[in-house]
Amino acid sequence: MAEADARYQLTQRERITLGVLAQTEGMTARELGAVLETDGPEELVVWLGRLQAFSVVHTTGKTSGMRYFVAPDHLRGVQLDHTTTLSRIEPHRLQALILEDLARYPGSSTTDVNRRIGAEISAKTVRRALDDLAESGQVSYAGERRWRRYSLLSVPGHQGHGE
Repeated sequence: MAEADARYQLTQRERITLGVLAQTEGMTARELGAVLETDGPEELVVWLGRLQAFSVVHTTGKTSGMRYFVAPDHLRGVQLDHTTTLSRIEPHRLQALILEDLARYPGSSTTDVNRRIGAEISAKTVRRALDDLAESGQVSYAGERRWRRYSLLSVPGHQGHGE
């Protein structure tokens, strides 16, 4: 924080926001707003100030799923001993992990896949990735809702929905 503050001459609110985010793997706008006790997204913009413009804080996701986190290159030199998590995994990397998992464990539920590849990834994110893989024809599924089981698609060009 001292380096960012010296380089960019941060406001008090920007320093506080950076400090809060540096202690986490990232926070949604709602979570950050709750910690900062803001009244809404408009007020959160004031707290974030220029942190995004300076590339000190990055975002991932969209709308209500958007997460704010301190840019990894700013944390490297600080030597914080946070454990690495998959909570901010990029969608294409998540899909590759899911495909590898389904190759080993065909007929898996969303919960099973989620547990094996990383419980820190939200169930909603894993479910969305599985749906995208099914839509693109890489994965097939049988069953509906909580009984749905996924497998790699073995027949090229076959959509496999509702087998």
